[in-house]
Amino acid sequence: MTQINWMEEVLKRKEDYLKQTIELLNIESVYDESTISKEAPMGKGINDALTYMLNLGEKDGFIPKNVDGYAGHLEMGSGEELVGILCHLDVVPAGDGWSHDPFDAIIRDGNIYARGAIDDKGPTMAAYYAMKIVKELGLPINKRVRMILGTDEESKWRCVDHYFEKEEMPTMGFAPDADFPIIYAEKGILDIEFKQTLSDDVESEYKLVSFSSGRRVNMVPDHAKAIVSGAKFNSEAFTSHVSELGCNAQLLEENGNQVLIVEGVSVHGMEPDKGKNAGVALASFLNQFAFNQNSAQFLKFIVENFKGDSRGKNMGVAYNDDITGDLTINLGIMQYEAKQGGTFGLTLRYPVTTDIDFVISTLTERGSKYNFEFNEIKNSKPHHVPKDHPLIQTLQKVYEEQTGEEATLLTIGGGTYARSLSAGVAFGPLFLGKPEVAHQKDEYAEIDDLLKAIAIYAQAIAELVK
Repeated sequence: MTQINWMEEVLKRKEDYLKQTIELLNIESVYDESTISKEAPMGKGINDALTYMLNLGEKDGFIPKNVDGYAGHLEMGSGEELVGILCHLDVVPAGDGWSHDPFDAIIRDGNIYARGAIDDKGPTMAAYYAMKIVKELGLPINKRVRMILGTDEESKWRCVDHYFEKEEMPTMGFAPDADFPIIYAEKGILDIEFKQTLSDDVESEYKLVSFSSGRRVNMVPDHAKAIVSGAKFNSEAFTSHVSELGCNAQLLEENGNQVLIVEGVSVHGMEPDKGKNAGVALASFLNQFAFNQNSAQFLKFIVENFKGDSRGKNMGVAYNDDITGDLTINLGIMQYEAKQGGTFGLTLRYPVTTDIDFVISTLTERGSKYNFEFNEIKNSKPHHVPKDHPLIQTLQKVYEEQTGEEATLLTIGGGTYARSLSAGVAFGPLFLGKPEVAHQKDEYAEIDDLLKAIAIYAQAIAELVK
């Protein structure tokens, strides 16, 4: 395959790639309960994105299939073996602080800006164009190639669960949903909820009327708001305390109550230390004051377990191994109402060799100390493909030929669709040394890097289907 100039083929299609990527990015494909229907189980926006890709694929000569609105696929080639390319069309909510409309993609200074530019619509369209190049070149294809389009990767993975109940499991494949060169091992992902059991309470100097921070367990919250009645806070002390934790603060008065607002930095929850958790910062300040028992337990749970600790040391579950490194915990959702009590949503990313039963029992016991009941929401087990597997050998060869760089094998704390396969790895699109901007405001992808990814994916597909 070295006689083909893959980048030359990519550049012939650059303008079409950018045009269709922008069209896909402009669809607000965020999970939306209010627009769920039988045809759109994840909401209208996500269904619109799925429909867009299936229609595009059919127009370009691929065989499309919509699997009950939960997922779809585009297929080419023939043969018993099936190579899977697993992508997702849903995106996390935009969040606050964007400098432009996150669902009106713009190109500026060689980058394309929009929610989903790097996670995962830009890479999905890159993989699509790689398939398109291989198809249009008329190369020999002795296997089937199937792009699987998921719709719920950012939430509960109901898309792939449903899809693989109905459809064939690929022999091997990759997910363009993380980093180059090759991610061959992924941590387990345990999403959990803690719900407070309210106790009889007495009046106190301060009353926590409400506390709210975070939208998703897999995002570090960049905004937190508390409403407090009772004694007054010192604005300078509030600002100073929160500033020391890397966040900004604002103290307002509304209907006789004090409104405390904190702005932090949101990043992907697989590595919380790269962000600034606004909810933890706000709780840290409030925890200094005398609240009633239910409020105090809510605040203590946050501060005593998560202030300055994303590795589970305070909760008694710290662990690491040589394959995937440290266990991490992100406190992504913090909600409290005086009459209902508190709720927490967490995502725990655990190494391949973790004793997860010990972790769950320890977390359950830890939560009960604060009158919080543990509830497991989702447990996706760790994923690991041996280094000598033919899939990895092929992708290493392609990456090194395309880039001239060593194809180092990596591990990740996030979860990609690769773990849905018995032999699957995450393969790009983010190159080493480039900033991680997925799930952040003003998310973007470098256009030149996306074009390089198309060339890599095209050669990889051609090699895998020989």
